[in-house]
Amino acid sequence: MTEPRIMPAHGLKSGVAGSNTAARFVTFEGMDGSGKSTQLSLLAATLKGLGIGVVLTREPGGTPLGETIRGLLLDANSRGMHATTELALMFASRAQLVAEVIEPALMRGDWVLCDRFVDSSEAYQGGGRGLGSDAVLAIHRALLGGRAPDLTILLDHDVAESVSRARVRSIAIEGKESRFEEEGQYFFERVKKAFLLIASREPERVFVTDAKRPVQVIHEEILREISRRFLPDLVLRHDLEEVNQ
Repeated sequence: MTEPRIMPAHGLKSGVAGSNTAARFVTFEGMDGSGKSTQLSLLAATLKGLGIGVVLTREPGGTPLGETIRGLLLDANSRGMHATTELALMFASRAQLVAEVIEPALMRGDWVLCDRFVDSSEAYQGGGRGLGSDAVLAIHRALLGGRAPDLTILLDHDVAESVSRARVRSIAIEGKESRFEEEGQYFFERVKKAFLLIASREPERVFVTDAKRPVQVIHEEILREISRRFLPDLVLRHDLEEVNQ
């Protein structure tokens, strides 16, 4: 059986007519409530405005099978789930997402913006659950060839405020907290520590931004980083649009 693998996105040209922009795989990481979804949506809107094909997805989930797995993982009734089972389900959802959504999008030349990827498993299951990074990265190599995003944007936020925001959102949308949100302060402190350790280990890939600032300030910083790495004229275009409004 052929393993799903993420192709080197930077070697693929955008499918948008007249565009020389290479496909890119960008992930957003951080604790729930840190503003990942907001910043992902803002970046997507900017890229689409430049005529770049963009695919938005999330983990766990992003496919019909993945969303079923997501339901199991987040359901408070799954409290007895073992940490290794949790990790295995995360990668089951991820493998399906890569095969069904991410790889085809990159092959078309689209940019893929994903809310969470392997770093979340290393932070939540490796750090939070205490399974360690080695176990997570070994599965990542075995199933996905160890492929990494072109860029990971880590939104670093205060633990207590992030968790509080996530809990309020879940109760408003689902009527209850998710299984992860039922965890205590020390669990989330370990998760945050693991995220920051990943960033220090891979500074060329992971861009850390202070998520406690206003949404627009963070968005502008992310645009500058995207411009620096991939689209040299992005900030210039954005500034001109602001002037002309």
